[in-house]
Amino acid sequence: MRHGYYSYDKEQLLAAPKMKLFCLEDNHAVFQQMAEQMVEEIQANHAQGRRTVFICPVGPVGQYPCFVDMVNEQGISLKDVWFINMDEYLDDDKKWIPVDHPLSFRGFMERTVYSKIRPELVMPKEQRIFPDPDHVEQIPELIEKLGGVDIAFGGIGINGHVAFNEADASLSAEEFLAQKTRVLAISPETRAANAIGDFGGALEDMPKYCVTVGIYEIAHAKKIRLGCFRNWHRAVVRRAGYGETTADFPVSLLRDHEDITLTFTEYVARLED
Repeated sequence: MRHGYYSYDKEQLLAAPKMKLFCLEDNHAVFQQMAEQMVEEIQANHAQGRRTVFICPVGPVGQYPCFVDMVNEQGISLKDVWFINMDEYLDDDKKWIPVDHPLSFRGFMERTVYSKIRPELVMPKEQRIFPDPDHVEQIPELIEKLGGVDIAFGGIGINGHVAFNEADASLSAEEFLAQKTRVLAISPETRAANAIGDFGGALEDMPKYCVTVGIYEIAHAKKIRLGCFRNWHRAVVRRAGYGETTADFPVSLLRDHEDITLTFTEYVARLED
């Protein structure tokens, strides 16, 4: 059976979704918006003497060059900013893959973000956080200590996962949303999609495990901002907007959040290239 919402054109897609959907012109516009949201939140918190806490993805990543430029050009101090990265790949022993591995999110953030920000502006290393497979309790405890997450940024996987919170139809919505930071096996469909998108299709060399911030931490952020731009996001966005609410498509469980948006491109809004 083909679900009707997969055939929705742009007008139908934006007509009456179950979560707030926004369409921008192209990838750059989506990434620029995300970078601006980061900067605006930091500046608003600075004005109130408050720290800023983000949950940050490595995918989407196009926002980071824009963010780095804005920080450097405007002289924005990140000394009171915390980046909690969503996830990291693990090796077969369920340890972090090496930082110099081409898929390492830790390596990506160092090369693309932290090393590009002016030294006098960048946050201290202890405020650049990755979930640790040996200490999964660290992230929930840190978030509580910091007073919560201001914005959780992210994308959506092919099976609706946010971070690596993989679909699990065996769980109720309540059970799924209770999952905190943990180590888990990556699903075959996620490994395949990520191999195609990020690793030249080298499926046999894709990591089988990961450590991920839980859906619980994401769902309890004050704001959630998601972006979609790949060709297969055409189906993902339509199901996110109109599909049933189910742990088999995890982003659907976030629809009741008081401040969540999903922004995508005109390319995604079209049904054909």
